Amino acid sequence: MKLQGDIISGEFNQLKNEFYLQRVKHFTTNSTLNENQLKTLYDYLNKHKNEADGQILTLYDQMPVRLSQEEINQLMNELDKIKNWFHE
Repeated sequence: MKLQGDIISGEFNQLKNEFYLQRVKHFTTNSTLNENQLKTLYDYLNKHKNEADGQILTLYDQMPVRLSQEEINQLMNELDKIKNWFHE
């Protein structure tokens, strides 16, 4: 299953039960998120979604990517779709 969202893009691997993150905003990346990592990210964004300055995600532990409040809400919607793809 593929996701081409406004904030992130990637592909879900049903056999491995992982999401392969390929793009964040306009940056290309190659990262894998398991269910726990995705849930942790979603929960963090949910707790901080009303902060006026937004949030900064870091790609490869060195490239900061700023997210506005609106972008955080978009990302949370996209993560919510992916959460439904995970199975136990």
